Amino acid sequence: MSSSAAASSGRVLILPVEFNLQSYRYVVENNAFLKAFAVSVKRVALGVPINMFLTVLSAYPLSRRKEQFRMKTFFTWFFLFTILFSGGMIPWYMVIKETGLLDTIWALTIPGAVPVFNVILLVNYFRSIPAELEEAAYMDGASHWCILWKIFLPISIPTLATVLLFSLLSHWNSWFDGLILMNNPDKYPLQSYMQTIVISRDPTTLTERDLDLLKIISDKTTKSAQLFIAMIPIICVYPFLQKYFTTGLIVGGIKG
Repeated sequence: MSSSAAASSGRVLILPVEFNLQSYRYVVENNAFLKAFAVSVKRVALGVPINMFLTVLSAYPLSRRKEQFRMKTFFTWFFLFTILFSGGMIPWYMVIKETGLLDTIWALTIPGAVPVFNVILLVNYFRSIPAELEEAAYMDGASHWCILWKIFLPISIPTLATVLLFSLLSHWNSWFDGLILMNNPDKYPLQSYMQTIVISRDPTTLTERDLDLLKIISDKTTKSAQLFIAMIPIICVYPFLQKYFTTGLIVGGIKG
């Protein structure tokens, strides 16, 4: 919010010097920034529901007794194996390429569709639910689907909110996969765009308008404005989930 001269001379400490909002005006009028912002919003809108749905479907059977789910041991070790060992970046890239996901929004949402840490949190919480509730539902003729959606999920709000927050942050803050999987810079999510433009900005890409604006606003204030706007969605969402976060993390991590 300070002028270019004030920022360059080091006179800015806490409060703005020669206050102006040109840097924010520049950011919101920047088509590349707005496109990247829209890609990130689309990624969150698609990726978070996919994460939540598959996390719930993975956690419920893994939280059941072995006689209820005979392949529980196999899938438990399978999930643990994915935490300890990685297939490597090249096989990961080749699988995405061969499945036709490269350079699409699905390349940013499908590969990480089942976050194992989130599954573990939810499994531990489901195990902490009294078995009497499940047994009473069985006696009333409820199916597994009915027990999951009408009993388990409504009383798992704190842990579900924690998982939701983790998924949201993961998608919004991820930048590396966008650089690797998107061939067209117009399809970069916001954090990938920020990495290429804000951190390693190429002066040769500046337009005549950009050069004129840099006489009024500094490159530092422009970067700061972009970073602040990129944080606004998380700042808006976090207060609504914060009251569940500590409870969900503790209960999901300890009980079981």
